[in-house]
Amino acid sequence: MEVMELNEFEYADKLARARKKVNDIKAFYRHTTVYVLVNIFIIIITVSARMSGGESFSEAFFHFATFSTPFFWGIGLAFHAAKVYNKNMLFSRDWEERQIKKLMEKDKKEADKYR
Repeated sequence: MEVMELNEFEYADKLARARKKVNDIKAFYRHTTVYVLVNIFIIIITVSARMSGGESFSEAFFHFATFSTPFFWGIGLAFHAAKVYNKNMLFSRDWEERQIKKLMEKDKKEADKYR
């Protein structure tokens, strides 16, 4: 009976993690959609305003201000994607596991010295 309860618990835990993952992915897709739509609007408005000020289309379009919002917001979007898809570039799960094993082995060696 304990094995069955454990399996049910594991199933419920896996189901909860899967639901959270799906919700995180949906939130990322919404973020990406808003990013695209808002930045298209901002680029159109910025280019139109600059062109009404006398600049040519290419001058207005290839100005830093036209792409500053998409650029910096894109950095945030990239971090959101990395979080959702578990891409931790600095401290990955593999790195954590290696460090834990390394510290456990070090502690074991220290304890073995005094036996």
